[in-house]
Amino acid sequence: MLDQERPWTAFYGPSVRKSIEAPQYRTIGDFVSATAAAFGDLPAFTTCLPNGMNGTLSFKQADEMSDALAVYLREIAGLKAGDRVAIQVPNCLGYPIAAMAVFKAGCVLVNINPLYTPEEMAKQFADSEPSAIVIVDMFADKLVEAMQGHPIPNVIVTRVAEFLPAMPRMIVGAVQKYWDKTITPITMPHIRLPDAIKAGRAKHESLHNALVEYRSSIGPDDVACLQYTGGTTGVSKGAMLTHANILMNMEQTMELIQNLEKGKEVALTALPLYHIFAFTVNFLGFYSIGARNILIPNPRPLSNLKRAFENYKITWMSGVNTLFNGLNGEVWFQDTPPKYLKFASAGGMALQGVVAERWEKVTGKPVLEGYGLTESSPVLTFNPFGKTRLNSIGVPVPSTELRCVDDDGADVALGEAGELIARGPQIMKGYWNKPEETAKTIQNGWLLTGDIGVMDADGYFRIVDRKKDMILVSGFNVYPNEIEDIIAAHPGVEEVAVIGVPDGASGEAVKAFVVKRDATLSKDAIRAYCKEHLTAYKVPKSVEFRDELPKSNVGKILRKDLRAEQTEMKAGA
Repeated sequence: MLDQERPWTAFYGPSVRKSIEAPQYRTIGDFVSATAAAFGDLPAFTTCLPNGMNGTLSFKQADEMSDALAVYLREIAGLKAGDRVAIQVPNCLGYPIAAMAVFKAGCVLVNINPLYTPEEMAKQFADSEPSAIVIVDMFADKLVEAMQGHPIPNVIVTRVAEFLPAMPRMIVGAVQKYWDKTITPITMPHIRLPDAIKAGRAKHESLHNALVEYRSSIGPDDVACLQYTGGTTGVSKGAMLTHANILMNMEQTMELIQNLEKGKEVALTALPLYHIFAFTVNFLGFYSIGARNILIPNPRPLSNLKRAFENYKITWMSGVNTLFNGLNGEVWFQDTPPKYLKFASAGGMALQGVVAERWEKVTGKPVLEGYGLTESSPVLTFNPFGKTRLNSIGVPVPSTELRCVDDDGADVALGEAGELIARGPQIMKGYWNKPEETAKTIQNGWLLTGDIGVMDADGYFRIVDRKKDMILVSGFNVYPNEIEDIIAAHPGVEEVAVIGVPDGASGEAVKAFVVKRDATLSKDAIRAYCKEHLTAYKVPKSVEFRDELPKSNVGKILRKDLRAEQTEMKAGA
């Protein structure tokens, strides 16, 4: 596209490339090895537990361990190039070692949420057919049921405290086993991660150039990850992300994130690494600049983050709206906000204006909102540093085209709402084993996002809402994000979700679900507040108070679950 068709490039920094022709490396395995050689003994990954116990691996150590594990996977476990390896591990030192080993072995990584039930695990195993799994010991007991009908021949077990110094590792293990009772005996054949690394290391000594051979058997267009969609609006599907997809998106995103110093940044990773944004940006993106990554195994409750902020000079973090909103309300965070923070990044769900404003008031630093999907590896847009616009998802990252179209696929007028469609080198190859679903989602090279957006004259975009979440009230389009943003600004509200419910008079009616911050808050007060800020048909017809709202594994509020509840209630009435 010409620059006049890409007005957003005017807001790129002077050193930002307008387009990126190809990734710097052929494969992710090549990338992680070369980066490790560049940063050597600098700390790469640190697991920080809620009590402050911690363990760290340097770039060199993580590289050597993942080399050995790659050899184990190929030479001892017997995997071949393209075989799938599931990783079901929270944020801890075992995760990056396992992930890097999979890429170095020329295999395909399948990220699985550790909190999945055996039934959910079984569905993903049936679809992806992994030949090996790396799983945390806390949840390994679910494997017996999950693998019935879908056996996985190689099981590697790790633990949250893996590679921490001996004393804290022993203490954590004892607490989990005898006090919390979160560790149960593993009855199936398995090998411990340190033992697999040891076995691969011994084998590696007799193999010359094995790792180079593994990587040479695959190329940029081969699948690197099967990244399953969140399933927040339907059945979860495996997006086939290639090495080029992920490496390009890492470069595209880091290109717009300015003001970072190689070898000096400290990134806080509270979002799970099996989530695509944390995977591409937190893990690989900040690895690429030699940053130290502080891994938080479980960010709930939010006090679990306190010691990480106290003990490390955090310069950057990512999160979703609910995480920033929650930290804004923590007294310990308000009293001692991070001193070294340069900025934070938000995505995954709409960043509410009031949350962004409170965050900047507390920390003195902005939240830069971006936007993307699992199918786009994931980043499509980002707010350029120093040129942030509130309530905007920013501008397309280099080499990315974004359009707003009507139901017929024609461009809507500037400033009008339309479905966002995207094209660029980060767009997935397709859905695993689902050609019909792929054809529905990618048309003529364009990814149909299912999100309604608006582009302004400068090329900045904002999300109006999910197409499927739109509420039709007496023929008028009502977007939940707009109403949620208004209600969230009420000082007595902690969290809010808005959906449409069937209504005989108007077709659909607006219903708000609210978690109170102020115990005295009434339904009438919320409706009165909405009437001050919204036209009549947008005002919630009903309000329901909840102690909590349903959320995904990364904290995204699940409107679909609320809709399902309302449907069941009506059916049972």
